[in-house]
Amino acid sequence: MAETSVNAATSLTRPMRSALAVIAAVAWFALVLQLLLMVQQATPGTTLHAVINYFSFFTILTNLLVALCATLPLLAPHSAVGQFFIRPSTQTAIAVYIAIVGITYSLLLRKMWNPQGAQKIADVSLHDVIPVLYVVFWVFLVPKFTLRWSDAVRWLAFPVAYMAYTLARGFVSHWYPYYFIDVDTIGWSRALSHAFGLLVAFLVLGLLFIAIGRWTVRFSPAHASVT
Repeated sequence: MAETSVNAATSLTRPMRSALAVIAAVAWFALVLQLLLMVQQATPGTTLHAVINYFSFFTILTNLLVALCATLPLLAPHSAVGQFFIRPSTQTAIAVYIAIVGITYSLLLRKMWNPQGAQKIADVSLHDVIPVLYVVFWVFLVPKFTLRWSDAVRWLAFPVAYMAYTLARGFVSHWYPYYFIDVDTIGWSRALSHAFGLLVAFLVLGLLFIAIGRWTVRFSPAHASVT
């Protein structure tokens, strides 16, 4: 019985394959478009700096995780990395991360600028379309019976590492990707307070996703027949 559950949790159904193909196409398109825009907007001699900054945004890194999670299980389903991204725990963690991207952008960042043209397309794709697509994919297609409450704590590793990198790089370069962790502008106390608040948000949302997953599994016909 346990072996059957594990196999079901690490395999792809046809609807999952179709959904992942769509998500992968949108994610890679948006990521490449945003990179090209940042390189194009860079002044002569600062292209490398623009690329480094590109990979310093949590939005970019999380959308890159989405793109990898949607692509690698399709291209290399039996590889170690393919199996890693197929895991419900991995897929749920990424759903939490990309949901935070959409929520944070809508609450704190959207009002700060008004992108136009190609930048508008990239902006909406990265902050709205992909978060919605991936969370919907998670809700309806990702198996959730292997999720554990302790997963929410383990999922904090990525945002903690990102915060540490961002604050360390900002200390050296004096460049921060987001105003609410800009130490040079708001000071260490407020920046660390905001960082801690965001980590709490990650933990709470992770627990919420696990609760939703356990609730849906509990009342699913498949679970009832297995138990």
